[in-house]
Amino acid sequence: MVFRRVIGAIVGLVGLVWLFQGIGVLGGSFMSGSSAWATVGLVLVLAGAWLVTGQRSRSRR
Repeated sequence: MVFRRVIGAIVGLVGLVWLFQGIGVLGGSFMSGSSAWATVGLVLVLAGAWLVTGQRSRSRR
């Protein structure tokens, strides 16, 4: 469970960087100002949030 949260946090942070580059907040990269990278970043942010806050799969008996 801890591993999933750590991976989720990393994925979310990478997604934030890519989102900000895609919308032009962070410059200096080939990704700056590209809506494709903004979309990929947003998907990663959402996936990271799901990993961090996601439900447990099934209860153990």
